[in-house]
Amino acid sequence: MAASPSFKEKYLKVRSYRGEYEVRFVDDFAPVLESELIASDVLVVDENVSIAHAKRVQPLLQRFQHIIISPTEEQKSYLEVAPVINDLIRNGFRKNHRLIAIGGGITQDVTAFIASILYRGVQWIFIPTNLLSQCDSCIGSKTSINFGTLKNQIGTFHPPVLVLNDLSFLESLPREQFRSGMGEMLHYYLLSGQEDFERMEREYDSAFTDRDILSALVRRSLEIKKTQVEIDEFDQGSRRIFNYGHTFGHAIESHTNFAIPHGIAVTFGMDIANNLSVALGFLKVDKCQEMRSLLERNWKPSRIGAVDIDSYLAILRQDKKNVDESVRVVLTSGLGNMFLFAVEIDDCFRETLATCFEYYDR
Repeated sequence: MAASPSFKEKYLKVRSYRGEYEVRFVDDFAPVLESELIASDVLVVDENVSIAHAKRVQPLLQRFQHIIISPTEEQKSYLEVAPVINDLIRNGFRKNHRLIAIGGGITQDVTAFIASILYRGVQWIFIPTNLLSQCDSCIGSKTSINFGTLKNQIGTFHPPVLVLNDLSFLESLPREQFRSGMGEMLHYYLLSGQEDFERMEREYDSAFTDRDILSALVRRSLEIKKTQVEIDEFDQGSRRIFNYGHTFGHAIESHTNFAIPHGIAVTFGMDIANNLSVALGFLKVDKCQEMRSLLERNWKPSRIGAVDIDSYLAILRQDKKNVDESVRVVLTSGLGNMFLFAVEIDDCFRETLATCFEYYDR
């Protein structure tokens, strides 16, 4: 990835129920974070990041109390969070102390969830280290952990007090994980409308090699999300359209035992939502194909493999957003026009799923 100039704007402010917090765009997180740290802070660090970025991370670990966690879906679970809480309490962590998360979405969720429940809430700072967390999850307040094989079943709303966004972390990111982040960004660009969709079409390939283009896309992704987060922080109304692609995507993650990374699963999920929208008469076929042409660039070469429709539907029925026997999903009538809809699990639904999964397995 080409070396990059700094962001034109160095920060983005987000309003929250706990007060305003700031996303700072930095070229090197380490000196900035070091200037913010105090003696009682505890770092919670992704073990892969501690190795891949040892030159910058290890000096911090030598000076501050820390916990190293494995960035796995098993770690992001009710059972595995408990030992982390135990370590914090045993080592004297107090309500006025802070947690500092350095890692991707799993490290974020583990840290933020603990911060939200420990002593009824403590402050935390986030340094996101992969594209998905930098372009999406670093703002919005949501914390979630898994329960059993079901994704994000337990959670709260607890925003950080500061986010440091440093794109140099992405130099060590595997290409599949980079595509996962791009999938989450695609979701915002489709939600935004035609202009942002066309921008992503033009700049998608360049984002993999040009840091300047990528940084601008990341900032725009956060700006799109910020507009709804500040209106509906607790996900009770308009913010629910952000579930576009996610209901189907989360079920793909669970069905494949998380072999498909989140943002790639969401990319598949958006295509399923689009094709179901066609089947139900909400979306024209040509618009569905227009979106698929971009989505397919991102999901390839990932393969879901053979899918048992009944097993997949069983997972969909357990989605936390459902309120009755139907499945609540976000459908679309076109770019920038997404809406929540309760879908009956009938022959049309089954046939649409079967057709999509057959297409993905070609």
